[in-house]
Amino acid sequence: MSLPPGSRLGPYEIVAPAGAGGMGEVYRAKDTRLDRTVAIKVLPSHLSDRPELRQRLDREARAISSLSHPHICALHDVGHQDGVDFLVMEFLDRQRALHRRRRNLGGRDGDRDARHKLERRDREERVSERL
Repeated sequence: MSLPPGSRLGPYEIVAPAGAGGMGEVYRAKDTRLDRTVAIKVLPSHLSDRPELRQRLDREARAISSLSHPHICALHDVGHQDGVDFLVMEFLDRQRALHRRRRNLGGRDGDRDARHKLERRDREERVSERL
């Protein structure tokens, strides 16, 4: 399943694809009610007909909603529309995610190497985007 820009899931308007993984596709979207950018994780159509995977997505939503941790995006909403199951989460662009990772790594002994790796990876990504 691919959601084209401009399509809607409830009050959320799809802006662009943001990524994909084994159990979902993630889109950058606009929450038209609160005028904010969100991330929408969609269970692909070829998986949504499997009840155990829909239940797994529901469990993921419950687990995320019960947690508050700097390494976990906040869950804003869950939904089902026209056969599409989705989660609406906090959207972190690369700069905000990097800042959050740096903030959480800073100040702890032994994390200097991890912080340097993150900074090096960020520099490499910026260079590759310019090419």
